[in-house]
Amino acid sequence: IMRRRGKHEEGIENYKRAVQLDPRNFYTLQQLSLSYTILHRYAEALAAIDRALAIKPDDPETKATRAVTFLLWKGDFRPLHQVIDQIRTQNPTAVRSIADVWFIGALAERDATGAEMALTALGNGTFGDNSTQFNAEFGRGLLARMMKDDAKAHAAFAAIRPEQQKRVEAQPDYGPALCILALIDAGLGRKEQALQEIQRAVQLVPLEKDALNGADMIQYSGIVAAWVGEKDLAIQNLSKAAQLPGFVTYGALKLLPWYDPLRGDPRFEKIVESLAPKEPPK
Repeated sequence: IMRRRGKHEEGIENYKRAVQLDPRNFYTLQQLSLSYTILHRYAEALAAIDRALAIKPDDPETKATRAVTFLLWKGDFRPLHQVIDQIRTQNPTAVRSIADVWFIGALAERDATGAEMALTALGNGTFGDNSTQFNAEFGRGLLARMMKDDAKAHAAFAAIRPEQQKRVEAQPDYGPALCILALIDAGLGRKEQALQEIQRAVQLVPLEKDALNGADMIQYSGIVAAWVGEKDLAIQNLSKAAQLPGFVTYGALKLLPWYDPLRGDPRFEKIVESLAPKEPPK
């Protein structure tokens, strides 16, 4: 609740007190780690998640989450690759529970084969942050965009648009659903419609009402703008999102295909650099 209200420090203090009272509460340690990650305090996030793993050392989702931290923080996908390989070999029944982060890791590596395998494992599950959750078919559209296969991307987005339109009609004031429709329309080249939809999504989820999903709407408004060729607007929105707690991180911007239309633009590279891990003073 504190995270959604934007009271991140207060939320962290509450979790720390809860951990003091119940040091072996696995869930509380997971939540404490997530709170640190949202604030880009990665070393503290890892310390909390290591305490959680000391309680359940073989928990696949927590092992994968720990590895994802290095991707977000340093743009290093190797720990995630190793963990995914290990889980696939030693605990294949758990693969579905970590298929979402497997997909993200494969995208970061530009590994189309691995990404397709991850989407198959995902089945009818979803990937994404907070309330903006994408299905495997959207993932195939994103993957096709990464591979510059425009026809395949268009076909994937066209196939899922009617169902997403129905979701929006059923919940017209639900920002995350409208956000996904905007991304689909951006992927289909429906520029004006996509921009109107994402603008409405941002209005529906103001930061004061929901700090986490509000920050996501601002981030995706940057992505929609980038996909439809509005680079100035994309940079403006991503610049704002990069200053907010959330999942606009150095590794995500550096590696994930969402942002490919902006690569090489000095303004975008400046945002990426602003999030780069800082070397401790000598």
